[in-house]
Amino acid sequence: MTVDEVVEAAQMLGQSSVSELARDHAIFSPTWKIEVHRRGVAPSPPAVTAYVSQAVGLFCVAADAVHGPQVAYDGLTLVGRNLSELERDAIAYAEAVDGHFRYTPEGYAGPDDPGVVMRGQPVGQVLRSRPLFMVTRDGANTEWDSLPREEYRNGQFHA
Repeated sequence: MTVDEVVEAAQMLGQSSVSELARDHAIFSPTWKIEVHRRGVAPSPPAVTAYVSQAVGLFCVAADAVHGPQVAYDGLTLVGRNLSELERDAIAYAEAVDGHFRYTPEGYAGPDDPGVVMRGQPVGQVLRSRPLFMVTRDGANTEWDSLPREEYRNGQFHA
């Protein structure tokens, strides 16, 4: 999807804002962030944030841990979970289906699917799960390499 297509789709879901991101790596083409807020809700953080690259189009959709829609992966709820509970459930799921789960480089457990990158989002004094649904963007080797800088910072506690 192009930036215009993502903005059009976002406007059907709720209020949206678009901003161009600074190019943090020369290999990445210009990128836009589209934030979608729930319709009819008082001003609040975005429920969903989409990232669109000029070269590859829509490459990342992040669901907010508090305000985002509930999303599940084959019955495994991914949004707003205590990360240790999500890890326990991901392990149980993998054992039940004789499958696998994976950890991110930061140690967050989630589905063994290259299109899902689990992040931690500070909510008060705890980290809650914030799934990112991704494809590899231009010039990157993996989804993890494609992570927008804003999403990398999202999992950090700030003083």
